[in-house]
Amino acid sequence: MAGPTGKGNILVVDDEPQITRVLKTTLSSHGYGTRTAGDGDEALQIIKEWSPDLVITDLRMPNMDGLDLCRRVREKSQVPIIVLSVKGEERIKVEALDAGADDYVTKPFNINELLARVRAALRRSTAKEEPESQLIEIGDFRIDLTTRIVLVKKHDVHLTPKEFDLLVYLTRHPGKVITHRALLAAVWGGNSVEQPEYLRVFVGHLRKKLEANEGAPRYIVTEPWVGYRFEPGD
Repeated sequence: MAGPTGKGNILVVDDEPQITRVLKTTLSSHGYGTRTAGDGDEALQIIKEWSPDLVITDLRMPNMDGLDLCRRVREKSQVPIIVLSVKGEERIKVEALDAGADDYVTKPFNINELLARVRAALRRSTAKEEPESQLIEIGDFRIDLTTRIVLVKKHDVHLTPKEFDLLVYLTRHPGKVITHRALLAAVWGGNSVEQPEYLRVFVGHLRKKLEANEGAPRYIVTEPWVGYRFEPGD
């Protein structure tokens, strides 16, 4: 389903009328079909009737809050969900991501940042499923799963088996916030979710090997207290 310009339909869920009004106006002006809801119950009814391509929801709302909405939506749909969270709610952000949210934006938010997250979420959701491939080519990266050869900007990078597994998982979820628990479970197994020191060590090693220049990490970006986001480069 697409909005008036073919960009997609977005449902905004927030109990603050000024927020829904601003977002509806902004998203509509950028070509998205937009509807709003004041809580999770109303949102679920709209989703049932309208099938949006993306949901943007606040976390703290009356009746059904954003966490419950994420869980209920994930029971039946894989529609991308971006949560709006006030600064300092790191624990709640993690719960939302674990409940099925794809990304979060901190209030008060920069509208251009939110629009960028919207575009990224819609790109991921509309990308066609490709046959299982033994080659990952994304941004600056070329990873051969058969030979386990990793090239970054055509330069060979030697990784340990766990570093390789961690990188592959990250490259399969570009631009998406991945919680510490999700990464630990995917790479080290479910029994390791309470051992974040694994991640600190291996992410540190990966950064040293992948980053050409010192300074702020470019490819593996830390989302404080929550997890990591992989940015593949140009």
